[in-house]
Amino acid sequence: MTVHFKGVFSWRNARDYAYLAVGALLLALSLDLFLVPAHLAAGGVSGLAQIINYYTGWPIGALTLVFNIPLFALGWRFLGGARFATRTAVTTVLFSVLVDGLAPFLPPHGLTADPMLNVLYGGVIGGLGAGLIYRGRGTSGGTDILARILTRWRHIPISQSYLFSDAAVMLLAGVAFGWDQALYAIVTLYIAGVAAEAVTEGSNVVRTALVVTERPGEVAASILQHLNRGVTLLDARGAYTGRKRTVLYCVVTRAEIGPLKTLVREADPRAFLVVGHAAEAFGEGFRSWYDET
Repeated sequence: MTVHFKGVFSWRNARDYAYLAVGALLLALSLDLFLVPAHLAAGGVSGLAQIINYYTGWPIGALTLVFNIPLFALGWRFLGGARFATRTAVTTVLFSVLVDGLAPFLPPHGLTADPMLNVLYGGVIGGLGAGLIYRGRGTSGGTDILARILTRWRHIPISQSYLFSDAAVMLLAGVAFGWDQALYAIVTLYIAGVAAEAVTEGSNVVRTALVVTERPGEVAASILQHLNRGVTLLDARGAYTGRKRTVLYCVVTRAEIGPLKTLVREADPRAFLVVGHAAEAFGEGFRSWYDET
């Protein structure tokens, strides 16, 4: 049994570092092909490095690596100690090397002069890269560290935490590149955040359902039979009527919401159904606890 677990852990680590490597490559390509040529600040320390590079010509990757040192210490404290440090150090160094190393071999003026294409492709590719890095349980450093801290401790979505942590850089970008470019950059950051959130959560986003019904047995049996999902029965009392009612609680995937509505309506047309949003679910029928090891 011990050997089996070690094999699982080793495979998970290998997969994580593959995510980190591909994610760093996508981030570097997004920067070199779309953001830097279009003067769209990437946000965070890489965006600050872009601004300094614009005035001095100093390499963006090297600047990014230097700026990450104090944030790296902050991440050590709040995001997992040694495990965080190793993964983030690998990603940050790899990203910095790729940004400077790939630039001489890529079109100096990017792939397109269209600002919206640069916004869309830069945001989506960068967001995919960031999402893969998060899936690998690391960060690309910079304000990604701050975004992860906000997401973990304040439950702020990644798409919003990007905007909060990068606001100051956007102001500096407006002064350096012009306010039109700064506004485009803000849109790019939002798109990147949404893409990163989609990759990070993936198919793990689930829905919770509460059903208040006078036919709990029929509704529960229908869900168990047709969706093969567990149902928990909760005793409740209506605050207005004082009547005892039964509340059903279950967790389903997004794709199962439509069938769930149909099953509840057919079993009890007078039922009261509330569907909520949950970021993750662990246990039978959903993610394994070993995925988090």
